[in-house]
Formats: sequence, C-alpha cells, structure tokens
Amino acid sequence: MAGTMHAASRSATVSCAMAPPACLASCAPPAAVLQSTTTTTINRICLSAAATSISITGSSISSSSSSSSRSPWLCPQLVDSQVSLLRSSLPRVNREKNSHCIDIISFNYVRQTSGSSANLQEDVQGDASFESPAFSTTSVVMDTSKDRLASSLSENSTKAISQNVEDEASDVVQQVQAIREENATLRGDISQSGCETNIIPPPEDGLRIFEIDSHLKPYKEHLVYRYKEYKKKRNLIEEYEGGLEAFSKGFEKFGFNRSSVGITYREWAPGAKWASLIGDFNNWNPNADVMKKDKFGVWEVFLPNQADGSPAIPHGSRVKIHMNTPSGWKDSIPAWIKFAVQAPGEIPYNGIYYDPPDNEKYKFQHKSPRRPDSLRIYEAHVGMSSTEPKVNSYVEFRDDVLPRIKRLGYNAVQLMAIQEHAYYGSFGYHVTNFFAVSSRCGTPDDLKSLIDRAHELGLFVLMDVVHSHASNNVLDGLNMFDGTDSHYFHSGARGYHWMWDSRLFDYGSWEVLRFLLSNLRWWVEEYHFDGFRFDGITSMMYTHHGLQMTFTGSYGEYFGLATDVDAVVYLMLANDLLHGLYSQHVTVAEDVSGMPTLCRPVHEGGIGFDYRLQMAIADKWIELLSKKKDEEWDMGNIIFTLTNRRWSEKCIAYAESHDQALVGDKTLAFWLMDKDMYDKMALDGPSTPRVDRGIALHKMIRLITMALGGEGYLNFMGNEFGHPEWIDFPRGDQVLPNGKFVPGNGGSYDKCRRRFDLGDAEFLRYHELQEFDCAMQQLEEKHKFMISVHQYVSRKDEVDKVIVIERGDLVFVFNFHWKTSYTDYRVGCLKPGAYKVVLDSDLQKFGGFGRIDHSATYVSSVSAL
Repeated sequence: MAGTMHAASRSATVSCAMAPPACLASCAPPAAVLQSTTTTTINRICLSAAATSISITGSSISSSSSSSSRSPWLCPQLVDSQVSLLRSSLPRVNREKNSHCIDIISFNYVRQTSGSSANLQEDVQGDASFESPAFSTTSVVMDTSKDRLASSLSENSTKAISQNVEDEASDVVQQVQAIREENATLRGDISQSGCETNIIPPPEDGLRIFEIDSHLKPYKEHLVYRYKEYKKKRNLIEEYEGGLEAFSKGFEKFGFNRSSVGITYREWAPGAKWASLIGDFNNWNPNADVMKKDKFGVWEVFLPNQADGSPAIPHGSRVKIHMNTPSGWKDSIPAWIKFAVQAPGEIPYNGIYYDPPDNEKYKFQHKSPRRPDSLRIYEAHVGMSSTEPKVNSYVEFRDDVLPRIKRLGYNAVQLMAIQEHAYYGSFGYHVTNFFAVSSRCGTPDDLKSLIDRAHELGLFVLMDVVHSHASNNVLDGLNMFDGTDSHYFHSGARGYHWMWDSRLFDYGSWEVLRFLLSNLRWWVEEYHFDGFRFDGITSMMYTHHGLQMTFTGSYGEYFGLATDVDAVVYLMLANDLLHGLYSQHVTVAEDVSGMPTLCRPVHEGGIGFDYRLQMAIADKWIELLSKKKDEEWDMGNIIFTLTNRRWSEKCIAYAESHDQALVGDKTLAFWLMDKDMYDKMALDGPSTPRVDRGIALHKMIRLITMALGGEGYLNFMGNEFGHPEWIDFPRGDQVLPNGKFVPGNGGSYDKCRRRFDLGDAEFLRYHELQEFDCAMQQLEEKHKFMISVHQYVSRKDEVDKVIVIERGDLVFVFNFHWKTSYTDYRVGCLKPGAYKVVLDSDLQKFGGFGRIDHSATYVSSVSAL
C-alpha cells in the first residue's frame, strides 16, 4: 500500500506553482497514528509536504518476518504538515542483528543500564549516538553490525547470549510490573477506604542521589550539608513541636478557633507593643477586647459565648487586629484569616469571621480519585473562565467548565488564583491572605462544592500555591504586619523582589515555617485539594532569585553560596509532609533552572517533588515562531529541547501556558495565524495559506510536545482550540514611579474571559483544533505513552524535515516540511508487525484535508542493512 505525505505553503507569498492544484489544499499539516495487527511485512509510506503528523500502532508478527541478515521497515503514509502515530504491542526485539527501519536511516536499540541519563538515544544515518549534555549514561548499544562482535564471539554464541539477555530482561520487566501492580492495588485500597497513612518517615542518610548521579559527587559537601540542615530542622520540630504532623496544624492554634465555650484568637506579632481585636461584633471598640502577649510574641484573647450559648462573633462579621507597632498604629486583617472581602466602593479588604452553622456548611460527598499514572492537566483561572466579560464564580465553573474539562479528556485540573489577592491583575500571584479563598468568585463552601464535583467527575484537583513571595500590600497582607519589615520576611534588600515588587519570606524563621507548612495542610484538609503546583521556586532556591542569570547546566550553578539552603530545606519539609500524610498527593515545581535532585525523594537526598514544569519547551516554541520562518526550523534543536531533562526526574511538558496568553505576549495560534484568526476561521468562507499552515503547525507542536516532552502534559484553558485573544485584566491608567504614563483599558473585562463558544462552534476552524486536542488526550489515556519506559528518537532529518519517535507501543512520524511530499518513505520501528493509523492530524474533522488512507495496513518489511 502506497501513500503520500504532503506539505503546505507557509503563507500567501508562496506561489501556487510550487505544488499541483491537488496539493494546494495541503497548507494544513496533518497527523496520523498507526496501530498494528498481525502480519509480516510493511509497505512503503509516502510523505507529503507541509508538516504532517501520524501515529501508528502494531501487534504480533510471525517469526518468519525477521531474518539474521535483514531488518523490518515500516512505511506509513505521511502527508505534509502531518504527524503519524503507529502502535505495536509486541515484546522488545533483539536488535543485535536485526533493526526495524525506514529508508535512509537505521536505528540502534539502546538499553539503559545505569547512570543519570536521558531516556532517549539515537543513531541516525551513521551519526554518533546523541546524548544530552545534561546527562551522563552508561548503556549497552545492541547494534545491527556483526563485525563488532565477530572478534570475540561466534554468530551462534552471540545469538544464544543475546536471547538469554532478552529472556532475563523480560523476566525482570514482568517482576517489576507485578510489584508495581500490587503496590497500585494497595494504594488504591487505602485511597478507596478513605484512610491515609499518616506516617511521615524519619530522615535517612540522603546519600542515594550520589548512586543515581555520580556527577553530584564533586558537590557532595554542599549536598550533605543541605541534608544535615534538613535533618536538624526535622529533629528540632520533633523535639519542640511533636513532629511535622503536629507542627503543620498551626491553624488549630492561630487565627480564630471556636470551642464549646467560646472563641480564641491568637496572632504572632512580636514587633507589636499593644494589640486588641476589633470588628462588627464589638462596634470596632479598640478597648473592648484587649489581647495579651506571651514571651514568643504571640498575642491572645478569649471571647466567651453569649448568654444564650451563641458565639461572641457572629458568622460573617468583619474583624481586624488593632496594633501599636514600631511604625505606628494600624489595623490589619488577621494573618490566618479564612475569608476576606472588599466592600463595594472601598479599597481595603476586611477580614471575615467565617464559621457558618453546621446545616449551612458544605459536606463533601465524593472521595478523591486515585493519582493518575500520567497527568494531563487543564490549567484554569476560575475568574476569567466565563464566555461573558465578567468575573466568573466557583459555582458557574463547577457547572459549566468542569464537564468541559472532562469531555476534552483531561484527568486533572489546576486551579489558579485561589488564595486571596487584592490586585486581580496579579493573576493571583500577589497573595495577601494565604488561608483565604478568593472572594471574587464566591465563598469557601462554593469552592468546596467545585472540588467535590471535580472528584465526582474523576478529576484530580491541583492548586497553584504561592509560597515564593507575598504581596507588598501593607493594608491587606502580611507586609509590615507587626510594624517591622522582618516579621515574615527577610529585612532589607534580601526581603524584596525588585522585578515582582513583592516581599520574600524568611524560610529560616520558625514561625514562618509553621505558617507555610500549615497553609499547605489547610488547603488539603479543609478543601480536599489533591496536589500543589508550587509557583516560582527558582526565586526561592537561589539568593539571586534567577534574575539576570542564565543557567547553562553546570552543576556549580546549583550548589554553592548562591543557594538559599533555608528555602530548599523548607521545600524538603513540605514534600515530606505532603507525601507522608497523603499517599496520593502530587507536587509540581515551577523551576526554570533545572536544579538537579529536585524531583528525587527526600530520603534519597532530593528535594522531593513529583514533577518539574518543563518551562524551556514553551520558550523554544516562542523563540522559533518569533525569530525564524518555519522553513528554517532545526529538527535537532527541537528534539534536544524536548528531551533535555534529567533522567529519572519526571517533567510536565507544555507548548504554552498562561504566561504566553498574557497581554504583551502572543499565544501559539496568534504567532501562527495573526490577524487572519479574526476573519478567516469560518468553514463556509475562504481560508488562507497562513491559516491552513497555522492550524497544521498548531496541532503538530502540541502533539510532539506531548509525545516527547515529559511524563505529563499541561494546557491553559482555551489554548486547546487556539483562543484568538490575549489576556488583559481590567485596569486603569497608571503613572509609574519614573513618571512614565501607562494607559489602562478602562476597567474592561472584554479580554479577561475565555471564548469557549468559539471552540464549540462547529462552523468555525477553532472547533477542529479543539477536536484534535480531545483526540490527543484520548490517545494518551488509551496508550499511556507518556509514562512508557521505551522512548526512542529514530530520525530527525534536517533536509526532509521529518521526525520519527517511538514511545511505548506508538510510532510518531512528523513531516514539518512546508511543501515537499514523499513517496515510498520508510520509517523505523522497534516491533515488527502490521500497523494501523490511530491518530491522523490530516483528518478533515481536525482541519486537515483527508489525504491519509485509514483503511490501509502498513506491514513491516525485512530489508538488508
């Protein structure tokens, strides 16, 4: 069966004479996935120009399909701007003398044996094996050449040894899989029973990281010191607080806590000279409820119940703490407040005593789902999730957006801007009240109902938590809370982030540790969040905060005087706490530096995160789109960026997040299609080469990112269908300190919403992009390729602009060429068999042109090397 892989013109400036009329429509890159059945040979693939992607899968094949001197080749149909995905379910094949290949290239199967290395190795067109400089590896390359073994082993003995190795490897794989399945069953039983382990394991020696990565040994002194500091902190907490479990329940001591006899309010404010609790309940009388201070700087007041047994502070009352501080008299919102609101027409927020009657409190009905094997995260901002220009509510998000996320095929939702922030335009990153939900979107009980509904739908719920800095807002937040600049934060320049205009925590402070660890515990215990995405930890881990710093990958950049050991120890304690108490919990680190050991367990000497956000990928796509024509894209450079991650430390890949959607930047769709997105997206109207090419590349960029970029995937809401607008929060005119005038947008919410209606409109091309994204999620859900051990880049051709990737049982074939189509183009595959298309980016329902024959079966053939 022969097919064609077409390419499309990049823009209207390309002459139609470059391709025959039949290929003119191929301006849109397609993608396809093949799945194997049971046959013995594979016929040729034809590639057509313009960026195509195909995925192919396969299954068993008779032993006669391979011979000692010939190797199977796979030839799926590839059209321009297409990605092809093929699948095979066969066991691993001994490549010592047989390699499954495609024209022009041969691949060598690389078995990982030890070392800190990338999971992807390649040997393309006789080139030396590619290895990312970020890793070192010790591997055994099973080559197709007999000559390498002839000097020491006969052909028969080689066969026998190879078969023995293959059999032993298969046994080990089966044993490991059995253990994994047993552990998963046990974890599932614990999760379903509603029980938690509630065990935070004691520290170990922390030396395992040196076995995993020998390149860390020159920095052993620093890493051992780091672990000793962590152990010291753990021991002190154990000695004086009864352990992390008790220490992290600060919300049961500080803030407002009601008992059967009354309400106790405590606040840590060592700099304050005098304090009292004021609010609606006592007519804001500063002398009515005066507080007492202990030797640790903790202020306390007890308010007994009323004569009728009702609480002294009614639910919903406004409250503040009135203090005499070194900076003068001030009224502040309690630091541990659970709810804060801004009254209409007022600028400052007010703390709210939130304690509804039992019959009004939301009660969770659904247990959290099991932690997904591979995370597919839908990043969402509740406030801007409406199609209307307004602030959306938790209830509306629950009813309208959660079912959409489920329908699209994502298994996790990441909620941004949950912690209260006085400035809406900060995207939730300038937090003022750490224990309070953002009141713009509703009440704490509204948020609980949202999370419960997500769990009912089987969605894992992550929270974007901000512990890297805090708002410098003095009226509403923690800044200068007790009248000093060194209360929760470092004093002076070390406590100020000049780029973010925010305050930086002192992670070496005992009470700051209590506050932050308790904050994590609060969101899990009270709201049932399943995990956290820790924002901005690069700023935390280094005293230079990553500012004006280029990380090259040299280990000396990570371990030295620039490292903030107190902050790293806090992150280790946080991961210890969360993984110890909640067995299914997930932590994700937003780190741009690539800190080694970030995603290794704490007991090994690592920092303990489950995933790191692979931030370089989105930067690479923006760099390519903004600085180069796609005809000039370097396939090897793309592959390097997608695979440049530490071995055994998992990453979340994404092509774009909320960062790229902000005003001043452009989304991928905007870079690709520009103003044509506004009036050339109707299916009943004329398209343009720019739109066709843009739709094609939009699909391919996202699929190759998912296929190769990490062990998880993230998408910001609306980007799945190429949202046509940037994000611009409502804002007024502003005059900067330097006198520069910055015009506002008149307080408009028009660009602070998500036009989901565009993705749902079947008469628009946006809908086709949304359908393809949905198919991507379904493909990963079925085949779990992101967590596959087998990852192999078999081809990256700079002339043909073709990339071939094996991951799990799938073979992805991408043709990024803008105009050239290929006939009889063979691609390599690990497993021989018959392959069928399982995902095709050129389907008409995905905005393609239907050039791939889905009835075709592509059978691997055996060819001399």
